Amino acid sequence: MSVDRARVERLTRELLDAIGEDPDRPGLTHTPSRMAELYAEFFAGVGEDPASHLARTISVARGPAPDTLPSGAVLLRDIRFRSVCEHHLLPFAGVAHIAYLPGEQVVGLGALVKVVETLATRPQVQERLGEQVADAIAENLDTRGVLVVLDASHGCVTMRGGRQPIATTVTIAARGAYTDPAARAELIALIGGPSAGSVAQGVGEQFS
Repeated sequence: MSVDRARVERLTRELLDAIGEDPDRPGLTHTPSRMAELYAEFFAGVGEDPASHLARTISVARGPAPDTLPSGAVLLRDIRFRSVCEHHLLPFAGVAHIAYLPGEQVVGLGALVKVVETLATRPQVQERLGEQVADAIAENLDTRGVLVVLDASHGCVTMRGGRQPIATTVTIAARGAYTDPAARAELIALIGGPSAGSVAQGVGEQFS
């Protein structure tokens, strides 16, 4: 499903009028078209299937070292993402860390990034985003366990209400073997994570 840009433009003009602005004044003339372009980018994942990025797998057993199967987790850290909170349509952004225990089949690491991007580019809440990423991987890969950790700064916390500029939110979604806290402890230690200040600073960078 693609964003209806023409309709976004019309509604943006109506919104500007509703807040008491003149959509035809020089500074706002091109705002409706800019908003349409922005929304087309930020909500590109609406209606898209994240599992499509996991369809192409790689056989470890048929590789150059067939006797060397993975014995531990595959961990991809610091995947930068941005999304829009469905409560106020304000941005939230940060990093995702993904780990999974592979079987005989693995997936290209770029596919994991695309899963995050697809699910993040739709109206979201962080708690659901992490769970959806974990489900997509657990249900579509040969894996014995999945762990998804998100660390993000939210515009609804940093820019309104209490206005806490360096506050971040961390969520954890686990499947399979990693539902056991002891099993995921080593991964949590490896992830470590950026400081709250660096994540908060990243919000401005990603939405500039």
